[in-house]
Amino acid sequence: MTVHDHFRAGRLAISFELFPPKTLAGEVKLYEQVNQLVSVAPDFITCTYGAGGSSQAKTLDIVTQVKARYGLPVASHLTVVGRSVDELRDYLRQAAERGIDYIVALRGDPPQGAGRFVPASGGLQYANELVTLIRREFPQFGVFVAGYPETHREAPSPQADLENLKRKVDAGADAVITQLFYNNDDYFRFCERCRAVGIHSPIVPGILPITNGQQIHRLTSLCGARLPKHLARRLAERDDPDWQLAVGIEWAVQQTRELIDAQVPGLHFYVLNQSLATLRIVQETEIVALRGD
Repeated sequence: MTVHDHFRAGRLAISFELFPPKTLAGEVKLYEQVNQLVSVAPDFITCTYGAGGSSQAKTLDIVTQVKARYGLPVASHLTVVGRSVDELRDYLRQAAERGIDYIVALRGDPPQGAGRFVPASGGLQYANELVTLIRREFPQFGVFVAGYPETHREAPSPQADLENLKRKVDAGADAVITQLFYNNDDYFRFCERCRAVGIHSPIVPGILPITNGQQIHRLTSLCGARLPKHLARRLAERDDPDWQLAVGIEWAVQQTRELIDAQVPGLHFYVLNQSLATLRIVQETEIVALRGD
């Protein structure tokens, strides 16, 4: 199966993103979560890793295990941070040997404490260069890249950010997965701007269900996303985890329904290894029945 098979006309693809746990207990919990997630037959599962390339080996182990256990297509994130081209090739060879299907090709964030991104010695500087490397030397992989409805926080302007995305797509990316957002109008405007500059690949909205008010304020500040004022007020009404989870699920359900009505090509859920909220959203929006398989 190719990336384009997931996003063919008339169906709604769904995918989930995991991250590598730091402990054995966390790994056990992760697979308990995956057992629940696969019950809704996702198209594929992706796994990220820590800033600066930490936990990269664990990411490869996790996607290998997910594919072996469940027979699902899987995608490994890969960033150029702290890696020479030879090290990137080595990772891609390992991924190919393990039967990994797709790569999410990213520049990546600088390591914690670093003020700005600095390419590794003998490494790459931009994600489009990584896409080019994959396409030239590892054409068996499907390739996803990141898009930013609210503009990447390091981009000098929205137009410069869009031009950077076009370079990634022109280098051979199959589809775009967006950064999280909470105002669907931001996504719709982003898609219009992409089409206007000739980006015609599927643009898959990335959804992060809010499960904790304090956590989401930290995450949005890190990635440059905005919380709508009404949503922020609702989360602040009670200092109660159950309330904040309920508000987060309610918002994500409304957001997801509107996206489905707009006939988006797919939905990519940032699970953060917390499947409860994502499964509630999938159930309440009846995504499985709407998929067109």
